[in-house]
Amino acid sequence: MSADGKDDRDGGLAVDEAKPKLKRPPLFKVVLLNDDFTPMDFVVEVLKSFFGMGDEQATQVMLHVHTRGVGVCGVFTRDVAETKVRLVNTYSREHQHPLLCAMEEA
Repeated sequence: MSADGKDDRDGGLAVDEAKPKLKRPPLFKVVLLNDDFTPMDFVVEVLKSFFGMGDEQATQVMLHVHTRGVGVCGVFTRDVAETKVRLVNTYSREHQHPLLCAMEEA
């Protein structure tokens, strides 16, 4: 019985709050592909400007791209990865370099 003298069992509804099962969004690697024409300094500039790398890390990634043909710039959600790829590719074309940025599932 409740405080007002009525029986709670009549119309009372027991509700357990269901906690939604949230799934992390899929992640994507943003990569730079090596070419024989883009200057190394330009690649370092791109890594610093678009991916927030310091001089040392940007140089290491640039050398990895240069020696192995491809290098990871970062891992992001789909929207962020797509935006970074588009910005880097546009910036490269505006500066007349064939540097190519792409994304792949992490």
